[in-house]
Amino acid sequence: MNSLSIQLTIVGVDFDDEEFEEEDKSDIKRANEAFYNKFVSRLEYGVVGNCDYVLKEVSRPDVREVKSTMTGSVLRIGDTDSRPEEAMEIMIKTSKCTALARPKGFKKFARRKRTAEEEAAAKESMDVDETEDKTVFAQLHMRSEYYIEQDKAESVKGDGGGSAAGSVNGDAEDGQAERDKRLVKVEKEELVRGYKYGASFAPAPEDDFPKLPVRKGMDICGFFPRHNFRRELAMGEVYYVWADPVSPLQQVALSSIVQAMNELDVLAITRWVKTDKGEPRMGVLCPTIFEEIDCFLWVQMPFADDVRNFPFASLENLINKKGEVVKEHPYLPTKEQLDAMERFVDAMDLMDAGEKDEEGNRMPWFDTTMSYNPAIHRTKQALFHAAIVQDLNTHPLPPPHEELLKYFEPPRRVLKRAKDAIEECKRVFNVREVPKKVARVRKDEHVRARDEDEDMLLLDRQPGPSTQRVTQSISFSQAQKTSPSRTQKKPVGNDSDSSETEPEDDIEEEELLLNAARKPERTQAGPLPTPARSMSPDPRVDRNRAPGRIIGFTYPLDDFKKNIERGDVVTKAVEDLAFVIKEVITRPYAPRRYDEMIQCMHELRRVSLEEDEIDAWNTFIRELRDTCLESKPGNKEFWDKVRGIGRPLSFISSTEATKAGGRSDITESEAQKFIQD
Repeated sequence: MNSLSIQLTIVGVDFDDEEFEEEDKSDIKRANEAFYNKFVSRLEYGVVGNCDYVLKEVSRPDVREVKSTMTGSVLRIGDTDSRPEEAMEIMIKTSKCTALARPKGFKKFARRKRTAEEEAAAKESMDVDETEDKTVFAQLHMRSEYYIEQDKAESVKGDGGGSAAGSVNGDAEDGQAERDKRLVKVEKEELVRGYKYGASFAPAPEDDFPKLPVRKGMDICGFFPRHNFRRELAMGEVYYVWADPVSPLQQVALSSIVQAMNELDVLAITRWVKTDKGEPRMGVLCPTIFEEIDCFLWVQMPFADDVRNFPFASLENLINKKGEVVKEHPYLPTKEQLDAMERFVDAMDLMDAGEKDEEGNRMPWFDTTMSYNPAIHRTKQALFHAAIVQDLNTHPLPPPHEELLKYFEPPRRVLKRAKDAIEECKRVFNVREVPKKVARVRKDEHVRARDEDEDMLLLDRQPGPSTQRVTQSISFSQAQKTSPSRTQKKPVGNDSDSSETEPEDDIEEEELLLNAARKPERTQAGPLPTPARSMSPDPRVDRNRAPGRIIGFTYPLDDFKKNIERGDVVTKAVEDLAFVIKEVITRPYAPRRYDEMIQCMHELRRVSLEEDEIDAWNTFIRELRDTCLESKPGNKEFWDKVRGIGRPLSFISSTEATKAGGRSDITESEAQKFIQD
């Protein structure tokens, strides 16, 4: 066996190895195992393995290398037809360098029904037990049939309104049968292939459109510097371009071009046509020098029509309605936020998160050669398992191999290193957990929380689309007719500002403009409703809730009370009302809503004390002071009003919390000092 270089692999059930040793092994099995180990030890190509280890290794993912078949072609430089003395042709061979791997496709099967003859034969046969009737499956095959619908005007009769309503509300099966009667089968030979052109169809010629007069081969159209190559535009698979293996002259010619392009650090723009009058493809030839051979790598590039350019508004330069550049805005990151994000990105570096090498240096954690496609290898494992077991219910599919899950979770070393950076980003960006979305039936003005993608984009104008404003205008105008206490709109020439309705131009003063063009003025007659009005909320008016919030900006106090009555969203309601108060006082029209916000704060403090949300209130009142006095634009005037009210809007002290059955870390003296400073 050694002289013939025969390889021998012996797989034994419960054979001993470095990780496993069977207890209470019989003498016969121990003797057989010792014999095989001794026999294999004398072979040059022999190995003994444990069956469990072998089955585990069978599920290990591996990449099957396939040798591509080389196809002959020709590489042209210059115009070989018009100026053959200035052009050259090199005979080449092309083969695949990379290939897209996909999971194996599944065939569809269905239970096969017995024909009348098979049923009769089964009844007549006395040898087959009726209780052992097995289900037979048959493979499904695709079949296409073509139908055309007749003119509907001919099939629909001029009936009255009653008969039309009856046909709509009639039996669905009758309607389907009537539609089937109007369909006429058409053979495929009677069809003509066409292209959609606007609202009509343009029929294609029988022999299709004329092909471009191109010939087989690669034509170099020009050269450009390597640094101008845009890697993101590379598409499709990569091909090797070799010189003809049986022609040394062609090999020298191709090698000289590869060496020259590599020395000049340039790439070649190439048109590749695989067959005469075939579809031309544009690509790039990259010179590649291996240890013993020179060749090109060819990758396809898109045509100009294939590239779509989608312009977006600037994320750094923001302009308000007055045309001024905004320097400070929630959409613009501060230096503290930029530094925090930079430290977070640096902490997630994977280049030194792997195992240590022989010299003790950390290696990269991710290796593309060891990253496998779970869809491919898990499907392969499932096929192998289903082929060797009879019942998948009693023998379910085992878990995937550990190598397949190797890169599913980030390394612990990086998570530990990035923990402080993550906490800092949470603090700087004020990151909060979004409550789980629960779909609820619209009732008592409560609707499900909207997804982020259901609202406007980050830099879109706020408030929402004009349809919301129209709805608000209609609701407000209807409320004006029914409520005599409503303040009417002042004439344009009146300088009085007694109306509680705020002009919309003032509201939108800080809104961002994505387009320079000014929108046409609205023609609605009535002003928009403001939350400061004393009228009862119209259910048709948009509550103006932020994404993920259950408290709206329009009627925050009303929303808060209704959510508290539910009893299951107290914590969320307290958090959202605090958010609304801090947002409203920083807007340009905040002075008009001071009294309303003070009323909201009184209700919020009362509920926080009764519902054991004391820490939430103490955190809110501290953040509110920082928002008013330390942040920009701030609102010192509103904080002066809060300070004027005094102790009823300060911290909830431990004395108050104890009386209500809660707990607080704030003393009474600290609460008094906080509201007085």
